[in-house]
Amino acid sequence: MPLSIADVRDAHGRIKPYIHRTPMLQSSQLNAHLDCELLFKADNMQKVGAFKARGACNAVFSMEEDSLSKGVVTHSSGNHGAALAWAAAMRKTSCTVVMPNNAPQAKKDAVISYGATVVYCEPTMIAREGAVASLMQQFGASLVHPYDDDRIIAGQGTAALETLEQIEQPIDILMAPVGGGGLLGGCALVVKQSLGIDATQVIGAEPEMANDAWQGYKSGVRVTNFVPNTIADGLRANLGVRNFEIITEHVDDIVLTSEARIVEAMKLIWTRLKIIVEPSAAVPLAAIMDQPNLYRGKRIAIILTGGNLDLDALPW
Repeated sequence: MPLSIADVRDAHGRIKPYIHRTPMLQSSQLNAHLDCELLFKADNMQKVGAFKARGACNAVFSMEEDSLSKGVVTHSSGNHGAALAWAAAMRKTSCTVVMPNNAPQAKKDAVISYGATVVYCEPTMIAREGAVASLMQQFGASLVHPYDDDRIIAGQGTAALETLEQIEQPIDILMAPVGGGGLLGGCALVVKQSLGIDATQVIGAEPEMANDAWQGYKSGVRVTNFVPNTIADGLRANLGVRNFEIITEHVDDIVLTSEARIVEAMKLIWTRLKIIVEPSAAVPLAAIMDQPNLYRGKRIAIILTGGNLDLDALPW
């Protein structure tokens, strides 16, 4: 059966005892600066510092004991790996994470700190997937894909489910960054199947230097083996198969933004909202800043995806 909002609701019931119900934040200064109303879902305050805790928790707690007996394995630039290690520890099973060797040191350290074994690879999807396949063959571990997995997509969609519960009035747009597409796909299912097709737009935001989702969305053909080069390390994945299908059906648009604007937006969030976010989380705000006329007068909810970064290597 196709994934639906019912799966997201089931996921929320499953993970609610283990995750935070993160707050909604606003800044009157940001609203005035951009002439729109922005509501930020602060999942940088989530367990493991990122929304990825939602999907990983749902996946691991959906698994039977037999499936978990030989551990779980995944590939990740950081946040999903940390989230899966955290969830695996709660189920008392082992976790191995394949990470690109150019992942931020803070994210490498975080994955290890949650108890995972880390295997490094070259920063390409071919290298990631090849290393995971080898580990599965060698140890028999169960794959929990970082985004191309119904359990992950349903778990990530709980961020939108909570957002709609927490806001008091209707929104015109819900925006989320897009990398592999688990979050954007899950959020799109929730918005379109709860509010209706035309009530609220769902827009993905992506760096220009990692624009495979944008290319695929515009052409109708999923892009594979694209090698991104962006400061937004959490968005360096190619759009997944399941995710592409959901996004092409339910998402209204994908917009792009530059590296310089991402840094500017990240700094603006730090100074105006007084919270730490990583570059990936700033991408939707950066896209709004690039084309403010498109969003003027709109009420927009933005998922702040994570706050894990190396504080000794800030981009300003």
